Amino acid sequence: MKTEAAGKKMIKAANNAVNYAVLTIIILLIAFAGYALWDSKQIHGAACSTNYTVYKPTAVTAGKTFQELQDLNPEVIAWLTVYGTNIDYPVAQADNNMKYVNTNAEGKYSLSGAIFLDSGNSRDFSDFNSIVYGHHMANKVMFGEIGEFADKNIFDSQQYGNLYYGGKDYGIEFFSFVHTDAYDSLVYRPNVSEDRWQAYLDNIFEEAMYTRDIGVTTEDRIILLNTCSSISTNGRDILIGRITDEVFEDTTGNKQAGNADSPHGHVHDITIWLLLILILIGCLIVILIIVYNKHRQNKSNKKLSKSIKKRGEVNG
Repeated sequence: MKTEAAGKKMIKAANNAVNYAVLTIIILLIAFAGYALWDSKQIHGAACSTNYTVYKPTAVTAGKTFQELQDLNPEVIAWLTVYGTNIDYPVAQADNNMKYVNTNAEGKYSLSGAIFLDSGNSRDFSDFNSIVYGHHMANKVMFGEIGEFADKNIFDSQQYGNLYYGGKDYGIEFFSFVHTDAYDSLVYRPNVSEDRWQAYLDNIFEEAMYTRDIGVTTEDRIILLNTCSSISTNGRDILIGRITDEVFEDTTGNKQAGNADSPHGHVHDITIWLLLILILIGCLIVILIIVYNKHRQNKSNKKLSKSIKKRGEVNG
């Protein structure tokens, strides 16, 4: 009898240990999901272009506030705007292509990094091809919208942008969208030599998903806006335009990045909230199972006690 009771106690203890271990794991998952949600908001909030609006050079300020940004970080060299998107950021350049992967335009550490010009390019965009990089991020911040140009309607409707550098505005006419990979040595070659200009241009048109005939020649200067792609492993999306002396009017009505009223801005957060809700449901289920098991154990213990008592009476 004692052996039977001891065995049941061990089983009960083991069941309790498993239940509490599962509950602990779920609580830890809830804590992790909550932290992930908070961390996501912090990262995307830091990457929002509206954080830099005060520095944007305009005809009214004549570049005064932009100069203030350059005083904070002398490696800031330009300002890039893609009409009809949230891409409206300062552009930096370091002596390597790693610094601004996790450093923002103010020169501070940031996981969202900054928009930056390839270290192999001239800072005055005088090269035939200038390559600009930015993180592909959710909530349509940084270069998160470059991949959307894979939609033909977007490519056709959002044709222009603006590039400010050297105290002057320049226009950008987008003429090509390319999906390639990170190891495409024919594309990722900043400041190609003059004898390679035509071959470089021909390769762009050969690789392009979409092109627009605007009469681009080797007499022009082109700019490549590059970011990671979610379509394929090591994939890259590149929006390519011609830099012009003609400044184009923004007729699209520039969006405000991180707009709280935009449903697109909450997709990533909604995903985390759904994960958090599912974990909470799982936690409730485990608690109910634990309560149910305890209830069964209590009933079983009562039956056992009654059985032992009856046996004792009979033996007596």
